[in-house]
Amino acid sequence: MGRNRKNKEPLTAYEIAKKRVEEKKKFYQHLSTYVVMSIFFYMINYLSNPGHWWFYWPMLGWGVGLAFHYVNLFGIPGIVEEMSPEWEEKQIQAELRRLEKKGMDISPPAPKEEPPLELKEIEKRRRETWDDNELV
Repeated sequence: MGRNRKNKEPLTAYEIAKKRVEEKKKFYQHLSTYVVMSIFFYMINYLSNPGHWWFYWPMLGWGVGLAFHYVNLFGIPGIVEEMSPEWEEKQIQAELRRLEKKGMDISPPAPKEEPPLELKEIEKRRRETWDDNELV
């Protein structure tokens, strides 16, 4: 699950889905721009120099970039399932077993301690609490 960069809280399912839809939208915009520009380059080539076809060279380079965009977003067909979070967890466990065989300590790290409260925070908390003597 992703994390919010600002406050390190895990993203909600809605936020993850929204981000994924935005990435898909960007890809389809990229694809439509590629198609329009392919036609544009073809027309320029046809009108300016029909005997020498060059329009496919920029489209080939752009197509490689578009292919990388696709793979980054959707993965390689047939390999998507293999690179799932379950697969990743299995690989992590295999690496931990390998490290343990080498004699390394694989125990999880100790939880981080919270920093001590500053005086201002202590005063604020004291004011937020009440005692029975304040009741009428």
